[in-house]
Amino acid sequence: MHKAADKPLGAALVWCRRDLRAHDHAALYHALRAARQVWVVFVFDREILDALPRVDRRVEFIRDSLVDLDAQLRTLGRSHGTEGVGLIVRHGRPREEIPRLAAALHVQAVYANADDEPAAQARDARVRGALADAGIAFHPSKDQVVFETDELLTGGGTPYAVFTPYKNAWLKKLEPYFLQPYPIGRHAGALAPLPAAAQGGVPALADIGFEPTNLAALKLAPGTAGGRALLEDFCDERIDRYDQTRDFPAVKGPSYLSVHLRFGTLSIRELAKPAWDRMRSGSRGAEVWLSELIWRDFYHQVLHHHPHVVERSFKPEHDKIKWEHGQHAEALFAAWCEGRTGYPLVDAAMHQINQTGYMHNRLRMVVASFLCKDLGLDWRWGERYFAQHLNDFDLAANNGGWQWASSSGCDAQPWFRIFNPVSQSQRFDAQGRFIRRYLPQLAALPDAALHAPWDATPLDLAAAGVVLGRDYPEPIVRHELARQRMLARYAVLKASR
Repeated sequence: MHKAADKPLGAALVWCRRDLRAHDHAALYHALRAARQVWVVFVFDREILDALPRVDRRVEFIRDSLVDLDAQLRTLGRSHGTEGVGLIVRHGRPREEIPRLAAALHVQAVYANADDEPAAQARDARVRGALADAGIAFHPSKDQVVFETDELLTGGGTPYAVFTPYKNAWLKKLEPYFLQPYPIGRHAGALAPLPAAAQGGVPALADIGFEPTNLAALKLAPGTAGGRALLEDFCDERIDRYDQTRDFPAVKGPSYLSVHLRFGTLSIRELAKPAWDRMRSGSRGAEVWLSELIWRDFYHQVLHHHPHVVERSFKPEHDKIKWEHGQHAEALFAAWCEGRTGYPLVDAAMHQINQTGYMHNRLRMVVASFLCKDLGLDWRWGERYFAQHLNDFDLAANNGGWQWASSSGCDAQPWFRIFNPVSQSQRFDAQGRFIRRYLPQLAALPDAALHAPWDATPLDLAAAGVVLGRDYPEPIVRHELARQRMLARYAVLKASR
């Protein structure tokens, strides 16, 4: 994959999407090897952006990461004696902008990294068609995942539908070759100076119709530099204890790299390589973290082979479940969204996502189970809410996680698995540090009363200055009663079998 190649093409264009870096970049590597002149472009896609609120952390993260990418390209150009190299940025519809730019630059090919999302596939098909009409080739490359599409199949030649066998096959197939970085630097002499019409740099947020967010206050550093700082911190300090700390939301246990992986400021290879190396050296923490990266590959291949999961349950019989509906269901959903369920761990988690765009992975499972199996609401409602609010929103992973929580997806566990929000709170936030951070009105309650305030003694409530129904809501459902309703609701699955 890294052999030298002749340069039969005069010029090529690299179209960045969810790969905002100038290192270890498959499409950029292949373009630089194939062409004498290479430009790089990013399009702020109005077909996505126009529907978003004008204050969106992800747009600001992308915009700031593009500033970093532009600087990386300029540095690469100067290292080969070429001034004026940089990133071309457009704001419009890719099906129009990419063919128009490719024609203006007289390129013979456009290179991009493949995207498995159905909407992205449809977008790329339209762009490919427009380019073909102009006699310009379109070359997609694998870059987002370690193993894509049909690289891992069962012995019967079918896609995996259960994670553990997929993981075993993934690890068996893995070799150092698959984690080698693409060496961009040695070929960077092909980077061409920006054309005169593209020398304005990366536009400000206001120029594309957006407003600043609280991204800076959250200390979520964008770009490759931000991602590398987090990766170094995680590998130096926490990766070997990840298996012990990852489930406790008040503990600095996770890597916090998901947003960088989502937008490709780092590559999947530079995350998987240190995890794999340390796993082979005996690190249980690294082994568990690598499993999380394998889950990501798994959900991407599920989305590729089963695109119906975007709208329907992976297991068709689950679409027979009768979810709550009407005004009562909408009121329950609003309470869940706003952190007003009366269950402190659930509410604290919802405040976390609303305030920061981040939610701890353990809490994602807790709140998703609560929505589906305590409130009886369709998992698609929660999936859409997460899609709107998560900084690291990834369709494959988000859809896979929600279908896992509702037991409608690729899950070997029985459908009657239910998370108890109180016992989860007692187990994973025993001292209430996370709850107190996001629900300060409950901070003075003793630890034992914090997880289920409705069971607190009148004396404890009075001492803490808490009046249920005034300072904090009563539970909107009782878990044990909701559990029985859920079992009845899911009984249709037993009948189907």
